[in-house]
Amino acid sequence: MSQPATLPLFMETPVEDIPKIYDEFKKSFATGKTRPVDFRKQQLINLGYMLKENMERLCQALYKDLGRHPTESEAGDVGMAINEVAYVYGNIDKWAATENGTFVAKWSPMGPQVRKEPKGVVLIISPFNFPILLSCGHMVTALAAGNVVVLKPSELSPHTSALLAELVAQYFDPTVVTVINGGVPQATKLLELQWDHILYTGSNRVGKIVATAAAQYLTPVTLELGGKSPTFIDPSMDLKFAAHRIMWGKVANAGQICLSPDYVLVPRQIEQKFIDECIAVLQEFYPEGARTSESYCRIVTEQHTKRIQHLLADTKGDIVFGGEIDVEGKYVAPTLVKNVPKDDSLMSEELFAPILPIIAIDDIEEGIAFVNSRDHPLAIYVFSFDKKFQDKVFDNTRSGGAMVNEVVVHAAVDGVPFGGVGASGNGYLIGRYGFETFSHLRATLNSPPWFDKLWPRYPPYNEPNLRRIRLLGPRLPTKDALTNKSFGNRIRNWFLGLLFLG
Repeated sequence: MSQPATLPLFMETPVEDIPKIYDEFKKSFATGKTRPVDFRKQQLINLGYMLKENMERLCQALYKDLGRHPTESEAGDVGMAINEVAYVYGNIDKWAATENGTFVAKWSPMGPQVRKEPKGVVLIISPFNFPILLSCGHMVTALAAGNVVVLKPSELSPHTSALLAELVAQYFDPTVVTVINGGVPQATKLLELQWDHILYTGSNRVGKIVATAAAQYLTPVTLELGGKSPTFIDPSMDLKFAAHRIMWGKVANAGQICLSPDYVLVPRQIEQKFIDECIAVLQEFYPEGARTSESYCRIVTEQHTKRIQHLLADTKGDIVFGGEIDVEGKYVAPTLVKNVPKDDSLMSEELFAPILPIIAIDDIEEGIAFVNSRDHPLAIYVFSFDKKFQDKVFDNTRSGGAMVNEVVVHAAVDGVPFGGVGASGNGYLIGRYGFETFSHLRATLNSPPWFDKLWPRYPPYNEPNLRRIRLLGPRLPTKDALTNKSFGNRIRNWFLGLLFLG
């Protein structure tokens, strides 16, 4: 693997410059230049070609920061951000167009509509694990919605963050998009300011800090926080198939994915067979061992590696594969641990590591009860070909997303929302859902003077006017609407709904 040779140095943004940059962006947005849809589309073009024309340098930076193979970086990081550009660009005209409100007969003369307006100056704080996708991918929808964007990438991926700062300065108006690099001092100063929206991706601990700072100004916040995403295994499942997908999700990016399957709930009678299949998959992925494989990533810092080392050292479970850790080399081997108690160190926090705890259960009810006793995860995975088994899990749990026979990839699927619930986050991202997150949906009416003849709202109040108001009021279905489904009753309810519609 060739080492990067043309990467800029990581330079922290002076803290004293941040308020000045913020003021410039407030003034820039106030000019209205980002409102025209063609302007927004040009920003998307700029972003797409920034990524495409610098693919090699970006992959070099990601290798330098994470030891990640360029194939994994192009397919799962930079390439996904380019896909988001193309998808949003192809839909922005439709999404940004003013929409007519739902037709309701009594309000239709007012011509209710919904305008999609930019929120203003947006702060995006992105993490180290997918620094291009989670910086540029979210910039896509923020720019498409007509905002100006201040990006704070992670200081833990310094080569990528430095390159982002260089490229953004080349491809964008410096008052439409800018990068603030640095650590805690820069982040602290940014959070002292009043933003129109904040998007933070990262840990639950820092998410609370961001939300607390935003509350000072009642700033809307979108949080993508991760958590311990469980995987359920059906006793009748094809375990070889399941092991391939689960272990890919566990070792990709060395487990440093918010959607990585964090632990597996496996029926006790097939536990060993599942473990054997997982070991076989890992030997297939890395025939000469993960440590010497160019296809295996590294942990982002020595500090994070030490955290993982301590969690593994404290486990009461039995390591059945892997377990090797080299702190200086930031290497953690793909590791399987069985007989993991439900209060184990490996169950105390999101692992963000290539370690898979395996918890044997007697039945699905035991697994559901355990998942429901913990914070709601960002995803729940079910490996089963039985619809009843799938529905049993999904109908009795809560999570940001729910996947059958797949892991991780739903965050890349066009047309569906991505987001958490409870401790795993709030708000929705990607595609139209991200566009609406960064948009203000502004209701408008244009009420004609003659409407007053239909709606007697002004004093003095009297009985004839009250009867007219009641006539315009809602019409409820009959009390027995669900049990009396006679033709006449259906026609009555249909007619009332058509006539009054609310």
